Amino acid sequence: MTDFLVKLFIRDKDNVNDIKVRERYGVLSSGVGIACNILLFTVKYIIGTFSGSISVISDAFNNLSDSASCIVTLIGYKMAAKPADKDHPFGHGRVEYLTSLIIAAVIFLMGFELLKSSAERLVEPLEVTFGAASVVSLVASILLKLWMSAFNGKLGRRINSSVMLATAQDSRNDVIATAAALIGLTASLFTTLPIDGLMGIAVSIFIIRAGFGIVRDTVDDLLGKPADKELVNEIKEIVMADKRILGIHDLVVHNYGPGKMIASCHAEASSEEKFADIHELVDEIERDIHDRLGIMMTIHMDPLDINNKEAMAIRDALKEFAKGVYGGLNIHDFRMLAGSSPTLIFDVVVPYDCKAGEDDIRGEFDRFARDNYGEGARVVITIDRDFAE
Repeated sequence: MTDFLVKLFIRDKDNVNDIKVRERYGVLSSGVGIACNILLFTVKYIIGTFSGSISVISDAFNNLSDSASCIVTLIGYKMAAKPADKDHPFGHGRVEYLTSLIIAAVIFLMGFELLKSSAERLVEPLEVTFGAASVVSLVASILLKLWMSAFNGKLGRRINSSVMLATAQDSRNDVIATAAALIGLTASLFTTLPIDGLMGIAVSIFIIRAGFGIVRDTVDDLLGKPADKELVNEIKEIVMADKRILGIHDLVVHNYGPGKMIASCHAEASSEEKFADIHELVDEIERDIHDRLGIMMTIHMDPLDINNKEAMAIRDALKEFAKGVYGGLNIHDFRMLAGSSPTLIFDVVVPYDCKAGEDDIRGEFDRFARDNYGEGARVVITIDRDFAE
């Protein structure tokens, strides 16, 4: 069904890095969500009113909030697709993240209102009327929400959309919430205890929890988080495809919203390669990354004196030593100033969870250099972080 809808409504469906194609995916996701959630709200509200079930009514308003969220999402996708301009040279892609925050606010508001209503039902219980129509509608709702979760999950993974993936997660939460409403309704057959109110509270908590999850994920995107590991591996694979590239480090990916990323890295090449040839190679790699991944890439070349056997042996020894320092470190950008007592210049990549101070780390490498290359040997170290960690 998902593939059929994509084929029917989205032109150039495989060009997922194009902002207009992303917009079409967003419109499809939002349109399907609005239609399904309005249908569910209407059916559940009618059944909940006639049966007197607050948990069913709560679940109905949960679907209504989902429908409102889909409308906001639709507007967000439209705004995010606007081209770059003088005031926003990197485009408007981050509007998607702002849209997620608005959705979260709506979810929080609805969740707390339903929590209040359910708590009141505990204080003043009302009779709940069990009906086959209620059970059928709730079961149908669970099945539809499971499909919507799979639908948005598939679209979200296809275009790498955090909003769609959050919508898929929200649909899975709705399945749990609807199951709680079904339990409350069924319990009315066996007890006069206010199980319905308790289930309504449970539904409200799931709604609030979903809102919190969206806020957490969206704030991470706005503050800046490491690039997706799969994307990092794709970039490294493209950069390292030519045998003249000997290594890659200092990879940084800046996310200005879906479909708009800027990245940079350092790539190592032999110092004996012709500058013009390496420059042309780097240009080709940058174009390839843009064409395949939609990323504006900048590559800085680091020369490596691979024919200096002494320097390469010392570099390899340092790399091996670094693996055992404070849980495992790494080095790059190695250079050596030769002399009776060599000067070793390199960067040390320190994990974020490493508790050691910079002076302690420098001290370890300084001792290693003196012990192995003479008392006059010295190290010049730059502490570095792996921004793709």
